[in-house]
Amino acid sequence: MKKLLLFAVLALFSFNALNAQVKFGAKAGVNFSDITGEMVDSFNGRTSIHFGVMSEFTLSDMFALQPELLYSSQGSDYEEEEFSGTVKVDYLNIPVMAKIYVADGFFFQAGPQVGFLLSATDEYDDEEDDIKDFLKGTDFGFNLGLGYKLDSGLQFDARYNIGLSDNLDVGSSEFEGEGAEYKNSVIQISIGWFF
Repeated sequence: MKKLLLFAVLALFSFNALNAQVKFGAKAGVNFSDITGEMVDSFNGRTSIHFGVMSEFTLSDMFALQPELLYSSQGSDYEEEEFSGTVKVDYLNIPVMAKIYVADGFFFQAGPQVGFLLSATDEYDDEEDDIKDFLKGTDFGFNLGLGYKLDSGLQFDARYNIGLSDNLDVGSSEFEGEGAEYKNSVIQISIGWFF
C-alpha cells in the first residue's frame, strides 16, 4: 500500500511535465453512506464526513482532471428486531475525476475510485467489535457528479459513488456460503478551495 500511495503522490506532480495548468487545494464535506447488496436489508444509511487534498490539471478550456486523496468515513446504521447498531468503515480513497466545464464555472464530473480500508467496527448495545478481518482491504467504485467553481478557487460539488466491488471477504467471514454481498454506496457533498 505504501508503494501505491507513493505512486499516487508522484502521479499528482507528474502532470507538470504535460504543461497543464495545475492547482492544488483541500476539500471537506458530508457523506450520506449506505451498504447495499444481498442480505443487507436491515441497513438504513449513515451520515458522516470526508476530507482531504486535491489537485486540478486544466488540459483545455472545457476539460480538466482532478485526482484526490480523501479520508472518508462510511458505513451504515442498521436495525434488527431485538437490537440496532452502526457499522463504521473508514477508507483512504483515491478518486480521479474527469471534469467537463459546460458553462462558466459549472462542470460535470465522472471517474474511477480506489479505496483502502483503514478501520471497520460494528457498534451495538454499548459494545464495539472490530470487523476489519471480515472485509477486503481494497474497494473499487465509480463516481458521477456535478459542481461549480468560482474564480476565487472556491468549489462546491456533489457526487455519487457507486460501489463496484463486493467488500465482504468471504474466505474469512462468518457469512460464507450464505450469498451475502456488501457494496459501498455514498453521496458526497463537498466544499473545497484551490490555492
